[in-house]
Amino acid sequence: MKKLYLFPIFCFLFIFSCKSDEKIESIETVNPVVNFNIDAVPYAKLSTYAFFKGDLKDLNPSTKVIPYEPASSLFTDYALKKRFIWMPDGVKANYDGDDKSLNFPLGTVLIKNFYYNTIQPGNTTKILETRLMIKKSSGWVFAEYLWNDAQTEAELVTGTNFTTGSSVNITFKKENNDVVTTDYRIPSESECFACHKLDNKPVPIGVKPQNLNVSYNYPNGLKNQLQKLVDEGYLQSFPSNIVSTVNYKDTSKPLDIRLRSYLDINCAHCHQENARCDYRAIRLSFSQTTNLSKIGVCVMADEPIDPSLERIIMPGNPSKSVMHFRLSSVNESNRMPLLGRTIVHDEGLDLLKQWINTLNQNCP
Repeated sequence: MKKLYLFPIFCFLFIFSCKSDEKIESIETVNPVVNFNIDAVPYAKLSTYAFFKGDLKDLNPSTKVIPYEPASSLFTDYALKKRFIWMPDGVKANYDGDDKSLNFPLGTVLIKNFYYNTIQPGNTTKILETRLMIKKSSGWVFAEYLWNDAQTEAELVTGTNFTTGSSVNITFKKENNDVVTTDYRIPSESECFACHKLDNKPVPIGVKPQNLNVSYNYPNGLKNQLQKLVDEGYLQSFPSNIVSTVNYKDTSKPLDIRLRSYLDINCAHCHQENARCDYRAIRLSFSQTTNLSKIGVCVMADEPIDPSLERIIMPGNPSKSVMHFRLSSVNESNRMPLLGRTIVHDEGLDLLKQWINTLNQNCP
């Protein structure tokens, strides 16, 4: 008679072989299966999904929860980010263009955790928020989770009682050892929609092939992120000739490519057709900014700010360039981006300044 082997609910018989005595030779346990009911999400607690195994704060992904990182990252008051993709069994995303987000199937969840590892005093690590985008039959929906001080759980705050968002006062140390205190912004659903809006529908921003066509250091080694999605069964295929963005911090890359990559991830989602700032004079998608007028070089400002700021980009003169002024401002009426930051991104501003100083054409 065969013996019956019972395992805990979170364990699976992964590999086995039978010999004459029918002894099970090899058993491997795997991570908990993600808990996802598309009719019930978003759940009240982040832990309910089982996206992460072990202590929740470790953000150690469960099976088929795949980490990713765009070539350049959106600036959010120097917050660090850990991003993941999860999809249900039997479905795949499709390539739809270098500069268009992957066409994800129903049930896809994009997971983005915001944290600091230099919270003062003591350089401690603290996760502030986790943002989910979930693709339901009605389209993408937002789910904002706010972490408790004990770092044991994150609670859903998206809804009718969180229409104005909130702020968390933090003090952290930058890489240059400057200590910064700010009211970090936890966005409301309407604020999320403002940046993620295209054709009046919510869409993802960073998961474009042009941003993912770079290597990531997975536990098993470096691999192209798009190829990883293919290997995991999450993506049908992708072309070999994708025109890709770069890490704007990588000084080995051309200055103009770095600047265009920075503007794409930080600004292009609003400055494009049928998006929040489509009435503006500039278009900042990476695929368009080979044309310098799209960035605003010699383009007249489309609203009055200061008489000395006539051009969006004044070649060779950052102090007379509207874009430089907006990136250096923390005033809510003047700063760009409008949302997502409360302090100046010094490195991004310096990148823009360097690039403007290389331009030598005369404006008409």
